[in-house]
Amino acid sequence: MRISGITPSGHTHLGNHLGAIQRWVTDGGPDDLYFVSDLHAMTTTHNPAKLRGRTSEMLAVLVAAGIPAERVFVQSDLSRELGALTWILECTCSYGEAARMIQFKEKGSGQPGVRLSLLTYPVLMAADILLQGAAEVPVGEDQNQHVELARALARRFNSTYGEVFTVPRPVLPPTGARVRNLSDPARKMSKSAQEEAGVVFVLDEPDLIRRKVRRAVTDGFSGVAYAPEERPGVANLLEILAGCRGARPADVAAEFASYGELKEAVAEAVIETLRPIRERTLELLADPAELARIRKEGAHRAAERGEHRLTSAMRLVGAGM
Repeated sequence: MRISGITPSGHTHLGNHLGAIQRWVTDGGPDDLYFVSDLHAMTTTHNPAKLRGRTSEMLAVLVAAGIPAERVFVQSDLSRELGALTWILECTCSYGEAARMIQFKEKGSGQPGVRLSLLTYPVLMAADILLQGAAEVPVGEDQNQHVELARALARRFNSTYGEVFTVPRPVLPPTGARVRNLSDPARKMSKSAQEEAGVVFVLDEPDLIRRKVRRAVTDGFSGVAYAPEERPGVANLLEILAGCRGARPADVAAEFASYGELKEAVAEAVIETLRPIRERTLELLADPAELARIRKEGAHRAAERGEHRLTSAMRLVGAGM
């Protein structure tokens, strides 16, 4: 069983869909779990109302995309269980292990008033994984170190107190579409981007998607060719089109004689790919009772899955009755 999380640090965008969500829908196993990691979005300054709204939106997007509702939950709905397990794991983790995390060094370096949660959230991530008993965690290079910490804490707990936790292993997910910012292809398409002109969001209206794609950066060359290093803007458009079609970027490049034709094809492919997800997401957001039901049932199932591990861990460390 695998577990994957997505943080609502901004609105869900095309890169999230083509790079992860689409793969979860098509390649996910029947026991795989997916969660909205809203607690992870609190390690830096945030707006509580926006976080709550984006959490609901992201949950709706996951279900609308086709992930079975019984496989989805929201992280903070397990705050009691995760809080207790995180404390146990913090008592298993050393300061040096936490401080060595590369993301803490990068995000905290030179910043005044760095939140303690930026240091400790990898332990919370370990709790997310270990509570559910996940055997595999699909991660990119930037998160691999955090999964290694979860492995180390699971082994240490098991050898010190008794066997409770599955020792997870990181797995490199299949390569998804590499979606870059349309205005600046040197940057990834990001939920937290300050400039939204280059970011296509799942809930964008079709006309807005067309405008964003038409204004996408290309280059001064003639003809359409897939050359990521020399022509990153055009390569980005080809990768988006290929991701929507399930094709290879180099193959679709041969279809177009001009950038204008390419952009029109990309815009239409993106609109049609996102249309059913957008429509279903808006339906769910317009029906708070149904979304609340999905969320409540997901939380109940996630808590049940982890209950015996938390109870065993508490007993073995000498806590609880």
